Amino acid sequence: MVSYKFALGLGIITSLLISISTLFLYDRFFLEEYDMYTRNKAVAVAESDILFSDRFNKAFNSSQPNDFVTAAELSRKSVVFLRTKGNNDAHFGVNSGSGVILSNDGYIVTNHHVVKDAIKIDVTLNDNREFEARIIGVDPSTDLALLKIDAINLDYLIFGNSDSLLIGEWVMAVGNPFRLQSTVTAGIVSAKARSINLLENQGIESFIQTDAAVNPGNSGGALINTRGDLIGICTAIQSNSGRFEGFSFAIPSNLAKKVIADLREYGVVQRGWLGIDIENIDNQMASKLKLDEVAGVFVASVHKSGGAAAAGITKNDVIISVNNIKTSSVSEFTAQMAQYRPGDKIDMLVIRNEVKVLLKATLLNQLNSTDLIANYDAPILRQIGMELREPDKYEKAVIAPQGVIIVSIQNGKIISTTRVEPGYIITKVDNHKVTSVQMLIRYLEDHKGKSIIFEGFYPKVPGEFPYTFVVPE
Repeated sequence: MVSYKFALGLGIITSLLISISTLFLYDRFFLEEYDMYTRNKAVAVAESDILFSDRFNKAFNSSQPNDFVTAAELSRKSVVFLRTKGNNDAHFGVNSGSGVILSNDGYIVTNHHVVKDAIKIDVTLNDNREFEARIIGVDPSTDLALLKIDAINLDYLIFGNSDSLLIGEWVMAVGNPFRLQSTVTAGIVSAKARSINLLENQGIESFIQTDAAVNPGNSGGALINTRGDLIGICTAIQSNSGRFEGFSFAIPSNLAKKVIADLREYGVVQRGWLGIDIENIDNQMASKLKLDEVAGVFVASVHKSGGAAAAGITKNDVIISVNNIKTSSVSEFTAQMAQYRPGDKIDMLVIRNEVKVLLKATLLNQLNSTDLIANYDAPILRQIGMELREPDKYEKAVIAPQGVIIVSIQNGKIISTTRVEPGYIITKVDNHKVTSVQMLIRYLEDHKGKSIIFEGFYPKVPGEFPYTFVVPE
């Protein structure tokens, strides 16, 4: 009896162990294989959705960011429509363009060619309010102009860092093409430091090239990144038809920011000069100089009295960076230098006889001093046909304790009929002492249509020379 019960219990235990083993083996191998199959199938389905589903394509395969709404809304409020009126041969009738508000109290940047020769500039804001603008200053060398309207609490854009732009980065152009107010187009950065000879070898060209659609009327408008930062001023298109054909060009914000700051503070751009003549590096030159790459600028000559000579730069040096920023071409180098003022100190890395040399230079002005000199180009001065500047410290101490200096005379204008010449120092107007350019500008504006007399002299020429003319209305 005992043996029977023992045998029965042993059989039950053995059956349980076999059952447990069978379940374990089923779970361990069959179910795991089934789960792996199920997971693999799920992954395949997900991959198929990602690859072929419209919704997943939008979420995962599109470039980021793909939403320009916030940046576009901000920029549209800050970009204005400009109408300019002229009454001379160069600018007759009404032209239009765009501008960008830079401050809540009404400073606006646009292109010089938009307001050139204008006698009246009307500004329409995005909310349809209208103002008349006055010109604070212009810089034909960069095709920029600074305007001012009497308004407050305006939306405005903030300058971004154009040096940080990457080829292929999304950008938007905002302006008024064909008088279609507040138009936004998008594209990518196609190239940087592009020179297209727009300013006929007389200006600073280092354009941002994009494929954002830009047409007549966009000039002076904003080029922004997807954060809404102002990274360029739309300026030109390259076209055989006069309409957009795939490429547009903008002035980099880093250059525009410095130019506008100078125009606002001094009425003219303060440019630092090195005193060198430079050329682009080509493959043959790079091979001859044993350079590692075809990049940099070649120093063809050094002016004896310039900042470059004082810094030790010599003919045949190759400048490869300025303040740790690589410079690959003449257009890049001139744009970099345009961001500095007289008196600024810069570090330049040059290659000389296959050896890298770090040099420090102090930039000078066109008079070979570090003084900041203000030229003025107010509308009344353009009507008269002259450009003025304040004397520098040396001139005030030695030549002209008071007065202002005529920098240039425009042929065909009223002032040219007096036979006055550049270099003339105006000390009095109608027997009133001339204490500054601004004082003289105000006097001229208050005496439109009246005859006035300039009194003054030429340095190194004995005697005083009076000139009489009628101020245009």
